[in-house]
Amino acid sequence: MKYLMKRYRELLAFPQVIRLGLSAFPARLAYSMIGLGIFFKAEQETGSIAIAGFAIGLNSLAGSLTAGIRGSVMDRFGQKWPIRILVPMYAGLIFLLNTMETRQSILITAFVLGITAPPINLSVRPLWKDIVPDSYLRTAYAFDSSMMSTTSVIGPVVITALMLSSRPGFGLGTIATLMLIGGIALSLTPASRDWIPEKKQKGQQRLWRDRAIQLLMFEGCFIGFGWGVFDVAVPAFATQEGVQHRVAWIFAAFGAATVIGGLLGGLVSKKLAPLSALRRAYLLWLIACVPVAFTYPDWSMALIGACIGFLGGAVQVFYFEVLEAVRPKGSQTASLGWIWSVEGSFMALGAAVGGVVSESFSPRFGLAMLPTMIFIGLIILSIGRARLSAANDVPTEEEDLQAMKDISNESK
Repeated sequence: MKYLMKRYRELLAFPQVIRLGLSAFPARLAYSMIGLGIFFKAEQETGSIAIAGFAIGLNSLAGSLTAGIRGSVMDRFGQKWPIRILVPMYAGLIFLLNTMETRQSILITAFVLGITAPPINLSVRPLWKDIVPDSYLRTAYAFDSSMMSTTSVIGPVVITALMLSSRPGFGLGTIATLMLIGGIALSLTPASRDWIPEKKQKGQQRLWRDRAIQLLMFEGCFIGFGWGVFDVAVPAFATQEGVQHRVAWIFAAFGAATVIGGLLGGLVSKKLAPLSALRRAYLLWLIACVPVAFTYPDWSMALIGACIGFLGGAVQVFYFEVLEAVRPKGSQTASLGWIWSVEGSFMALGAAVGGVVSESFSPRFGLAMLPTMIFIGLIILSIGRARLSAANDVPTEEEDLQAMKDISNESK
C-alpha cells in the first residue's frame, strides 16, 4: 500500500497531471451516462426494450464509424478546434433528444448524436506521453483508465436515479451540461491546446495496412460485440424482472472494481513486457467472465461484475501500452481511433442483437456471449502475437536510469 501511494503521489507531482485528469472528468462522466440515458428515454417513450437497444446501437455505430476520422483529423491539425466545434454540437443534440417522443425521431437523433461525439478520450490518451517520463507511462495510463472507470461508477447511478425520477428530463439535461463543462475545460488546458502531432515518416504505409493494427482491429470486433450485448442484457434483465433500480449499483460495482484493477495494473513491474502482461491478464479476465451467464440482477451479478471489472481494468492498462509500442509513427490518436471505429461498430451491432435476444429469448443468452467473445479475443492475440512483437521489449537499466534523471530534472 505504501508503494501504491508513493508511486501515485510521484505521478501527481508532475505539472499538468492533476489538471488534465480533472478537466476531462465531467465530459467522461457524461459519456458514462449517455448509454443508459438513451436506453431509458427510448424505453419510456416507446415501451420497447428492443427499440431501446436499437437506439443505443445506432448511437454507438455512428460514433464508432467516425472515431477514426476524428482521430486522423487531430493527428493532422491538433486537438483545439475539433473539441471546440463538436462539444457544443453534441450538447445541443442531447437537449434536442430530450424533446423527442416518437420512435423515429429518437432513433434518428440518437444516430446523429453519435456522429458529433467529441473525441474526449482520444484527446487525453496521447497527452500523457508528453507530460510524464516513460518510466511513469504505465502508471499514467492506469491513472487515466481509473479516471474513466470512476465515471462508470458514478454515471450509471446518477442517470438511473434521474431517468426513473418524477422528472426524467433532468437526466439528459445533466449529460449535456457535463459535456459542455468538461469539453471546454479540456480544450483550455495547456497540454491539449499546445499539443503538436507527430510527423509521419516519408513513404509510410496507411494505418489500416499495418499488420499489428489489423490484428488489434480483428480482436476488437469480438470484444466490441461482446460488450455491446452485455451493456444491453444487464438493464434488459433487470427491466424484465422489475428491478430496474439495481442496474445502477450493478454497474457501479463493475466500475469501482475496474478503478482498483487499473490502479494496481499500473504498479506491475516494468520488467514484465506489455504483451506478456496483457495476455496473462486477459486469461484471468476470461476466467472471471464465465459465471456471468448464471447470475441474476442482484448481488450475484454485482459480485461477478466486480471480478470482471477488476481484471478488465488491468487489461486496459496493458492494452494501451501494447498499442503505444506497435502503432506506426504519427498515429498517436488515429491508431486508437480506428480501432475504436471497428470495435464500436461491432459494439453497436452487439447492442442491437442484445436487445432482440433479451426480448425474444432471454438476457442470459446475451450475458453468455461476453465470455465467448473474450475467449475468441484471447485466441486471436495468442495466434497473432508475432505481429505484436514490438510490445515484448523490456526497458533496459540505462533507459530506467535516464527516466529517473528526467524525473529529477522536472522536479527542480
